[in-house]
Amino acid sequence: MIGYEEGREKVIRRLRTGYPRFFKHPTVERLFENARAELASDGEDVLIVQTKTSAQRAQRWLERQTETAVRSTSYNGFQCLVFPARAKSLANAYWRFSGEGVSSRQAQDYLDGSPREGSKSHLISRAIAKLNGGDANHTFIFSSGISAGLAALRALPGVREGKKTLQIEFPYVDTLKIQDRFGNGVVYLNEASGESFDEALQRIRAGEFAGVFSEVPSNPLLRTIDLKRVSEACRFSRTPLVLDDSATGPLNVDVLPFADILTSSLTKWISGTGDVMAGAATVRADSPLAQDLLEPISADAQDCAPLYIGDAEVLLSNLKGYAKRNTTVNENALKLVDYLNNHPAIASVWHPSLVQTASYDSIKKKKGGYGGLLSIILAQPKKAPKIFDALRLSKGPSFGTPFTLVCPYTMLAHYEELAWTEDCGVPANLLRISVGLEPVETVIQAFKVALD
Repeated sequence: MIGYEEGREKVIRRLRTGYPRFFKHPTVERLFENARAELASDGEDVLIVQTKTSAQRAQRWLERQTETAVRSTSYNGFQCLVFPARAKSLANAYWRFSGEGVSSRQAQDYLDGSPREGSKSHLISRAIAKLNGGDANHTFIFSSGISAGLAALRALPGVREGKKTLQIEFPYVDTLKIQDRFGNGVVYLNEASGESFDEALQRIRAGEFAGVFSEVPSNPLLRTIDLKRVSEACRFSRTPLVLDDSATGPLNVDVLPFADILTSSLTKWISGTGDVMAGAATVRADSPLAQDLLEPISADAQDCAPLYIGDAEVLLSNLKGYAKRNTTVNENALKLVDYLNNHPAIASVWHPSLVQTASYDSIKKKKGGYGGLLSIILAQPKKAPKIFDALRLSKGPSFGTPFTLVCPYTMLAHYEELAWTEDCGVPANLLRISVGLEPVETVIQAFKVALD
């Protein structure tokens, strides 16, 4: 993991694929190679996105960042940006933070000479609306969870007025970074408690922010903010409240009644298989801000980050098993949490069943549970690498896979800012666990062996 973060050649050259926003799938890379050969001169590189709108935004962003000209052209149904090769890291940053890239299925179909038209996103909108209590006509599907979050940010009227956004609670890394890179900057409140929280509520009521963002519960600390107080402050000043329920999923929590926009990564628990990327943004139908938000979010879903039909079909198939998977994961996670929380080698366990549980219970659905995501820190944190290496479980980023998945979350997400995360109460040696569908005794045994 550290070798990957530091770009060590002996690690990087062995990697074949990775999380799609961070590591281009080999099929996508072949598409890039073809475009490079056709369109780029010496000293140039390319970035391929799906739509003209996305290309225009990427072009403007890259030109601002690099202070050099970038040209945009159509390329066999895609849009291709050609830029100086020295700007490749910035182009990769746009691919990562926008989530508007080309999927491996889409690239494969093109390379096979059988690209497909059409959309099945409306069918997914109906399914997601049933899960989160929203209106299918107010639910929009995107090519990734982060592109749904970015669409929510772009839709905020206050962003166009130059206002900053407010992030409450330690968030998934890119949630914070898109507000900083694509908005007007972000004010960050690490923990929703005490005087600092009271002050933030006053600033919300004063209408200082373009919008307020929070994950419910948060990732990786699984904390749940006091949604009633935050939503009341937002409604007082007509400040849009953007919430995300990805950490435990819409079968476990009822978040939409508090939000103006609810975003979800469909890549995680809802797909449950780890083989497709997608995201959703639902505008609450009775939000007083709904009319201001609907048009720009709908436009982004269609014109900037649409979900490819081949990916939509896989997601629709995966969705059929969500309810059954969710029940098993909830049960397995509680048993693993109980084991780890009572193990002398574990100093802390973060899980909604243990952390700010009263706030979580206030939004937990009657038939919902506490989810399958948890984090731990060892009593002797410096032993985390040995424990991690000894764990006979799958390892890597993401969560919501059918198999239990473990990662040194802080190392992967914040390797260049570990001192800052420590100050935020997120230890460098934190291990995040996404509980799978295996017999939970197998997972507990794996931890027992590693901890022993």
